[in-house]
Amino acid sequence: MSDKEYWNRIFHEFRSALSDEVRVLPSVSLIAQETENDPFAVLVSTVISLRTKDEVTLSSSRRLLDAAPDAAHLAAMDEAAIQALIFPCGFFKRKAHQLKTIAQTLVSRYGGKVPSSQQELLSLPGVGIKSANLTLNLGFNIPAICVDCHVHQIANRMGWVNTKTPEETVTALESIMPEEYWIPLNELLVSYGQNICRSLSPLCSRCPENNRCPKNGVGKHR
Repeated sequence: MSDKEYWNRIFHEFRSALSDEVRVLPSVSLIAQETENDPFAVLVSTVISLRTKDEVTLSSSRRLLDAAPDAAHLAAMDEAAIQALIFPCGFFKRKAHQLKTIAQTLVSRYGGKVPSSQQELLSLPGVGIKSANLTLNLGFNIPAICVDCHVHQIANRMGWVNTKTPEETVTALESIMPEEYWIPLNELLVSYGQNICRSLSPLCSRCPENNRCPKNGVGKHR
């Protein structure tokens, strides 16, 4: 089986295993839809999303973007006001400082626009590889692999990679996965990880790859 045939099968099987009721887009993807894939909105919501539940990310991002729809407005806001808008997202005080600093940097260095290169995105305060790649994906439609906890865990469970960190997983997946799958990977595996290949006691009996999956690192499963 060719690489493309394998990945076609995986994506088809995983999508088919998810019912319409649970195939919900992650919060950052929803923000991207609502803002017509505005790179600034995507970047802001990715920063807010770190260590934060989807429903909190969504509401916090909407409040902040309503008040500050672009970098100039956000750069001019007081940090306390940003904190109040994004609360109760995780580490809201630190993120408020990062968001204001990012906005100031965008205004001073990039004319208020979000840069479209990974290297430039990674130079922004508080922006790691996950946030940078997700901004490239959803804000610019540039192929990049976004690895969160679900992608990292499923990729290792399935035996696609053998890595210790999400950063290592990005590089490993880039070497084996055709580029056309890079953008949809995150959205699919987030839903799959939330509903079937869960962190604790995954529902392996519902997974079409049950008999082929090596279940690396899996203890109890159903």
